[in-house]
Amino acid sequence: MASCCVSSPYISSSGDLHRNRIKITGNINNTSRCLERLFLRGIAGALSCVIFAFPPSLAASSIPPPPPPIELCREDDVLQEMPPEALTNEGLVEEAWEVVHDSFLGNPSWSPEKWLEKKKEILQENIQKRSRAHDIIRRMLASLGDPYTRFLSPTEFAKMARYDMTGIGINLREIPDDYGSTKLKILGVILDGPAHSAGVRQGDELLSVNGMDVKGKSAFDVSSMLQGPKETFVNIEVKHGNCGPIQSIRVQRQLVARTPVFYRLEKGDDGSSFIGYIHIKEFNALARKDLLTALKRLQDSGASYYVLDLRDNLGGLVEAGIEVAKLFLNNGETVIYTVGRDPQIQKSIVAETAPLVTAPVIVLVNNRTASASEIVAAALHDNCKAVLVGERTFGKGLIQSVFELHDGSGVVVTIGKYVSPSRIDINGNGIQPDFSRLPGLTSAPIIIFIQVLREYEVKHQDFTLSVIGDWAWRCSFPIE
Repeated sequence: MASCCVSSPYISSSGDLHRNRIKITGNINNTSRCLERLFLRGIAGALSCVIFAFPPSLAASSIPPPPPPIELCREDDVLQEMPPEALTNEGLVEEAWEVVHDSFLGNPSWSPEKWLEKKKEILQENIQKRSRAHDIIRRMLASLGDPYTRFLSPTEFAKMARYDMTGIGINLREIPDDYGSTKLKILGVILDGPAHSAGVRQGDELLSVNGMDVKGKSAFDVSSMLQGPKETFVNIEVKHGNCGPIQSIRVQRQLVARTPVFYRLEKGDDGSSFIGYIHIKEFNALARKDLLTALKRLQDSGASYYVLDLRDNLGGLVEAGIEVAKLFLNNGETVIYTVGRDPQIQKSIVAETAPLVTAPVIVLVNNRTASASEIVAAALHDNCKAVLVGERTFGKGLIQSVFELHDGSGVVVTIGKYVSPSRIDINGNGIQPDFSRLPGLTSAPIIIFIQVLREYEVKHQDFTLSVIGDWAWRCSFPIE
């Protein structure tokens, strides 16, 4: 008879933080499930024998109809970690090698064939110490020529895994449910953090925040909902495990990101126009929420045009930058493309709603505008929602994922890159602004932009009418 209890390793990933790690499913749960199935089959067989032992009419009249099916709830399998000492040093090095082999974006000097030769080379020696294995992994990753692909010691990995976007000490993960939507599971809880002290546990499902249902929402959006001033309280509702009770918990916020958005209203030189100036210093969990507040207040105060200052903004959370860009784009317009060897990385990210802002926008950039900031600048520029003024941006457009190894260390690997809506590779190239300063055109919005630019001391350089005409034609902007 074929066995129904076969354990198999699986790979798990957690949103932007890909922590791929092989786990071993406990045999105790599987064995008990097999016995349960055999027991149920035995009962079902006995009942069928009883039914057929009676005449059909008697069986039909005396046996009540079966009750409606009961939805069975089962907890997830208990996962047993492989102890670090169970993995050889050679096995650890090979595990890191396989992560790169399966996920690395690649570059002109890298190929799977060369990487296979590298494996044969490094595994020739007998690796006696774990520290030696770590050093070999570091050198192996350095040979890729990618400064962003690197090794993390167990201490470094533990610090990264504890990163908290919520302010209450939890990390959230989006999990598909049985109805085509998503639910949010608590992937990690900081020990003795606010949520842990209040009774939240790893594996709980988050159901609501301050009475608002979070079903179908992204982990990023809900993390922003959980954020708030230090020492204030947030009410959450969690379901313990898959089958446990639902509990309402009041959690005091402790860890909190600072607002990265600063804004003010400026009066134009003509005395009748107002310009909303917004400076985003970085993209963190509060960026979108605080930008919404800024835009609404500036709109209510009469702002007709906006200056979005991304100078010296080195990036931050890419998801935050994408959500900020969507506030300015029409439904269906492309924010950014992602490309990589893995087909799951190759996708286009689009805006799903109407824009909050339709007024003209100018984006200020310089050579320290990088990563998430470049995504915002490219999205607004390529969709003709803004002009870019200043210097060529930094050119950081790579996607990294963090993979956990079996001894608690990890590797950060470049798995993809960002391409602008106009199909320009951001990485290594940056984004060329439309103007180092805006030309003296006579259309009213441009005149206001010039006034703003002079006020904020954008560097003056020569420009050509062909560049001006090309930009104006592409975005249907009037010039005289």
